[in-house]
Amino acid sequence: ACGSTHPEKLQEEVIRQGAFLGMAYDGDADRLIAVDEKGRIIDGDKLICICAQMMKDRGELPGDLVTATVMSNIGFHKYVEGMGCKVEVTSVGDRYVLESMLKTGCNIGGEQSGHIIFRNHTTTGDGILSSLQLLQAVILSGKLPSELSDGIEIFPQVLKNARVKNENKGKFREDPEVEAAIAAAEKDLEGEGRVLIRPSGTEPKIKAYFTTLGKDLAEAKAQKDKLAEALKPMMA
Repeated sequence: ACGSTHPEKLQEEVIRQGAFLGMAYDGDADRLIAVDEKGRIIDGDKLICICAQMMKDRGELPGDLVTATVMSNIGFHKYVEGMGCKVEVTSVGDRYVLESMLKTGCNIGGEQSGHIIFRNHTTTGDGILSSLQLLQAVILSGKLPSELSDGIEIFPQVLKNARVKNENKGKFREDPEVEAAIAAAEKDLEGEGRVLIRPSGTEPKIKAYFTTLGKDLAEAKAQKDKLAEALKPMMA
């Protein structure tokens, strides 16, 4: 296993060689995940923040706008807002990111997976282009990759995949017990976290993401387990 979804070997090699930066791509090289000089992953959320900051400093962010999907971490939103910019949120999928960017005139957008669109250069994800933009941002900053990465606080996120019958994938919110579990999780994490429940686009699964700010991660895990219990009658 290798590439952007399995960057472990790259992390080891960066450490072994004392490299400045590592780059990992997926099979068709439209996604980028980076590794800093300490061997730590820089995911898509952080890559977008680092490049957006460079573009903001150079006056290349029309409307001070950055585009991301509902999957983006709360820390991503906090960082972009701290830059004095706004996040335009879309559904998951690079086509939705591009659609939004074309409507708003936004110049940078993407996903946690490392699929990033620089609309002032092209209208699709390009891992090589993303690499060049990242290198430029790091060099212009005068900082190490780890310093830029550490300036973006990413908050703990718990994922629960529940395999359900395919016909139930779009109906889970009609179930009173499931709705009650979601409402309880939202109430418990209100102001200190976020709950995102969405059906998978490719599999008979419901994906539940629990992100926590001030609360212990154990609380998010407890809410995940309660939702999983409520989803059991819908499972395949």
